[in-house]
Amino acid sequence: MRLRYTGNGGLEDCKVKHVLVVGLDEGTEDIELEFQGEAVRLETRGCAGDIGVAAGLIAGFEGKVDVIALDGLPLDLELGNASRPYRHTAGLALAAARTPIVDGTGIRSALERWSVSLVDRAEPGIFSQKRILMVPGLNHVGLTHALGRRSPHLRFADPEVFFGLPSLPGVGSQYTLHQTETLVLSRLQGASISRLSPMLADGPRLETSARFRWADVLAGDIRMIRCHAPSDLPHKTVVVPFARQEDIEDLAERGVSILVTLMPTLEPEAELARHSAAIVEALCVATDARPHAELYEGTYLNLLAELDWQPGIRYLQAAEAGVNRFAFVIHPLNVGQIHNHPTFRWTRHLPDSLVENVAAYLPPFYISRITGAQSPTTLRQVEGHLISLGATPKQMLKRGERFTYSRLNKAARLAERRGCRLMGLGAFTSVVGDAGVTVAHETDIAITSGNSLTVAATLEAAKQGAIRMGLTDLTRGRAMIIGATGSIGSVCSRLLAQAIGDVVLVSIEPEKLIELRRTIEAETPGVRVSIATKPGSLVGECDLIVTATSAFGQRILNISDCKPGAIICDVARPPDISQAEAALRPDLLIIESGEVLLPGDVDFGYDIGLPPQTAYACLAETALLAMEGRFEDYTLGRYIEMDRVKEIFRLFQKHKLEIAGLRSFGRQLSEEDFRHKIELADRLRQDPGGFRECQAAVRAGLERIPRTSKGVQAGGSGTATLWLAAAGGLGLVGFWLGRRRRRSKRYSA
Repeated sequence: MRLRYTGNGGLEDCKVKHVLVVGLDEGTEDIELEFQGEAVRLETRGCAGDIGVAAGLIAGFEGKVDVIALDGLPLDLELGNASRPYRHTAGLALAAARTPIVDGTGIRSALERWSVSLVDRAEPGIFSQKRILMVPGLNHVGLTHALGRRSPHLRFADPEVFFGLPSLPGVGSQYTLHQTETLVLSRLQGASISRLSPMLADGPRLETSARFRWADVLAGDIRMIRCHAPSDLPHKTVVVPFARQEDIEDLAERGVSILVTLMPTLEPEAELARHSAAIVEALCVATDARPHAELYEGTYLNLLAELDWQPGIRYLQAAEAGVNRFAFVIHPLNVGQIHNHPTFRWTRHLPDSLVENVAAYLPPFYISRITGAQSPTTLRQVEGHLISLGATPKQMLKRGERFTYSRLNKAARLAERRGCRLMGLGAFTSVVGDAGVTVAHETDIAITSGNSLTVAATLEAAKQGAIRMGLTDLTRGRAMIIGATGSIGSVCSRLLAQAIGDVVLVSIEPEKLIELRRTIEAETPGVRVSIATKPGSLVGECDLIVTATSAFGQRILNISDCKPGAIICDVARPPDISQAEAALRPDLLIIESGEVLLPGDVDFGYDIGLPPQTAYACLAETALLAMEGRFEDYTLGRYIEMDRVKEIFRLFQKHKLEIAGLRSFGRQLSEEDFRHKIELADRLRQDPGGFRECQAAVRAGLERIPRTSKGVQAGGSGTATLWLAAAGGLGLVGFWLGRRRRRSKRYSA
């Protein structure tokens, strides 16, 4: 369709089609434009809501124009599957014998359906899982059907805006389509035109209406929405056939986020349509090459098939324009985190086992909005939404995969309602089952486990840790990966083999270990690869150890066997190494997987347990993909592609993300911490006999600490464990200080 506005007299050389628009309001307008390659004069005459005046206008233009459009004066009332003639306008259809009269019914339904599809294509997910309120559903059958296909949460304001009927009993209850048909349609047949389409000053705003507060999307007529919707409509989307400048300004003032117009625009460069379905229908009929063709559904469908346009989409709030939204799923790592949540502090007075079991059944709930993140490269702003499950990792494993899948599916629908197009799986949700594959298949939103950036950040953090510990050349060292056949462990193994050249792969799956070894040897000729089902004595030969298991209730690594000053990068969440175990070997650098600094003035709106602007790598991957506009399933399954890891690291550098300071058990390590560890490690290396004594002391300390992993203990209490950890750590320091004093006395003697 060529739509070029020319102004009065702009098309004198063409035979001009003449369309009369009988409008509901007062005022006149006379313009010429080009529609479907033909010149059309569009003459509007208002009747000020008087049906008699409208009939007089029709009679006066009978035979003098090509088509007459009734704008705001419907001949029929349609709602759902029912249709009734509107008594007050019945005579208008008979007022002209020779000139076709249209009211938009011929094309409105099909055009609304088509337009919603185009909007959904331009802004994927804009309607998905949203709470949609039709204001009204009357004479918007196509719009109702199209939106209902994209969200199950569709309700109608017709009973309230037409007759002031209150909400049905029950919290949040709204009228369904069938109830609305029964209550509204027959009663409106004899209602005045002002009830169907009130003047803006006539309709009372429903400031306290539960329906309007419930809705994310208001769809229907701009006049009805402006008359009845509350004065405050923050973050809402309005979907209407058309909107004029005064409508746009009013909605923007009320805080509406997005305005969508469904009809074609008739002026050049116009972003939003300002003409109704009746006018578009009249233009189609006037410019049809078959002037005497019978007007029926097939005729209109063929006319619509020739149109080529896009519906109008405008962000009315500058701060929300162009913002890419993502969601991220978190969950408590242990029952203590449930107790610490402000909403659930009262649960600390209940047995832990009861609290943990009941919390697992909670539906996903909204936590907070992440604001302020922005790419310094593209200036693209992103907004995140934290959603939490109630289950701890222990409960997820106890109840099976389907238990977690169903809650992640609900979380995805909650994310879509918030306008998110990508959801990241945090902590143990990325480990359960097939690591996101099923969730991605069962939901419409894009899914990522975040594990690609977790791997990249882990290796970068390990590299920084090695430098801080004085190991400037790890390429001559040896690395061990525990949990090597897992999704993160396998790709870490392959990348470390390329960087270091001597790796030990540890896993409880021997058949996968053999396959992984062959893969690495084929990818990296000359590499040295050893495989084992337990770390054993090999751990004492390794400078770098990466743990990435999903084990519970067991000791992953005997830290007494580690060589002095070794670096342990604990990727697992919850961690594989307990704080109690780590306290026995203060010479070791035990760090979390690399956390990431997000660019911008980031506010998580919630304490995620990290310093300001710092995110876990899996969360950072989700935000990074949103910055790049990559709304697609990204890192899924047990097999992480190396190309994905390398690509995400390139995006990491492109958008200027940074690895945050190295952390150990929730605390950022200081320069003094590194100096102390280096000093202890040097002493142990220089005194092999003393190191053996130290190892024996650590083994004895480990015997007093329950075997744990992921915070799950084989026995004992958390309090006792921490006490033993503190005692063990102080014991090792005391051991070295005592030896130093004895040596000083020996030397002075």
